[in-house]
This record gives sequence, C-alpha cells and structure tokens, in this order.
Amino acid sequence: MSTEHAANVDAGEIAKFDAIAQRWWDPAGEFAPLHRLNPLRAGYVAGRVALDGARVLDVGCGGGLLAEALARQGAKVSGIDLSPAAIEVAELHALAEGLDLRYRCVDVASLTGTERDRYDVVTCMELIEHVPDPAALLASLAAVVRPGGTVFVSTLNRTARSFGLAIVAAEYLLGMVPRGTHDYARFIRPSELARAARAVGLELTDLTGIEPVLPGRDFRLGGDVSVNYVATFVRPAGRAP
Repeated sequence: MSTEHAANVDAGEIAKFDAIAQRWWDPAGEFAPLHRLNPLRAGYVAGRVALDGARVLDVGCGGGLLAEALARQGAKVSGIDLSPAAIEVAELHALAEGLDLRYRCVDVASLTGTERDRYDVVTCMELIEHVPDPAALLASLAAVVRPGGTVFVSTLNRTARSFGLAIVAAEYLLGMVPRGTHDYARFIRPSELARAARAVGLELTDLTGIEPVLPGRDFRLGGDVSVNYVATFVRPAGRAP
C-alpha cells in the first residue's frame, strides 16, 4: 500500500479489531450487535437494488457478515478490509459455507485506479466513523461505483442521544461492545455526510434510522436517525466523481 493510500488509516483501529477477529461469527460475542443489525442492513440493501448478478463491493467487510448475506441473494460480492485477521476469518467462513466470495486485505483508495467505475453496488457499513478522513473515504466509494450505481453508508449520528446509547450504555453499562470501540468526536451528522457525498458526486436518495430497541438490545428501521442511520446514495450517470 502506498503512503498516499495509507494516509486514511488508523492503525489503532485496525489493531483493535484484529485482536477480536476470531470472534466475528460468535452471535453472543463482541460482535453480537452486528449479528442483530445484519438482517436489517441486508434487507435495506436488497429492498433498494437488484442484487441477483450485481457486482458488489463491501468496504470494511470485517468477518464477512454482510458480504455473505448479499452473496446468498445472488450478488457477486468482493469484500475488502484492512484487518488481516478479519479477512482470514471471512475467507475461512465462506469456504465452510460453500460460498463464492472474494476477500482482499486492501484499502478502497488503492482500487480507485484499477477498479474505477466497476461496481453496481458499494456498501460501507459502520466504517466511516473509524477513519481519520471520512470525505476521502467517500471520494473513494464514489470512484469505484459505476455511473448509475448505488452506495450505501451506515454510521452513528453525533448527538447527545447517540453518546448516551452507543457509548455510555452499549460500552459501559450493558457491555454490548468493548469499551473504546467508538470515538464520539468521529460520529457524523446526516447533513455532514450528505454534504461530503455531494462534493464527490453522490446524490442522497434515502435516509433511514436504525433505532435501538432496549432493553432487548434489538434494532429496527424507522424515521429516527438520532443514534444510528443508513443512507443511500446514487452516482448519477454521466457524472465523474
């Protein structure tokens, strides 16, 4: 990876997820919230794009939860992540499940030359709040999706409610995720995400809240974006990022 491409990488974040990578597929472990979120995320994507035969890039794929769910709906999925341990777990799990997925330990910025305009769908779930430069990440997502293609991004809103639920409750009171998983200063308001996406040629077409349902620790899709949300962007045909 070049120095230019490595600039938008937080080594501490990668090390943090490397350390617990072997537990990606444990529905009762540190990634339990993602296991509960995954059907909602996969359903959200499937409800907005045709997946059968679609070329999909899952950016920040982790252990492959979303990548596998989309592949089971007929998509041709490539997953990328900068955690070597997570990629190894994803590869082994896909092999055990008999699924044909391609996983690589690369940064999406490194693909903007060789795979520009390549993908029908690009997903980037719960990653953008972990990188130093969210705008640069969005620019890379816009570059690898084809004109007319769709980009899905989910992240945490920067509000008092998200601080209370995603950090105080989830990390310290309920132990749903390891302490230190989130940095409140990196949470992104929907208006900020939409503005940054628009600057790189992506148009916001939908914004849906991912609402926590406590005390059952479940989630649902709805209109409340004050904690977690997923956004749909389209790269208009004929517009270069």
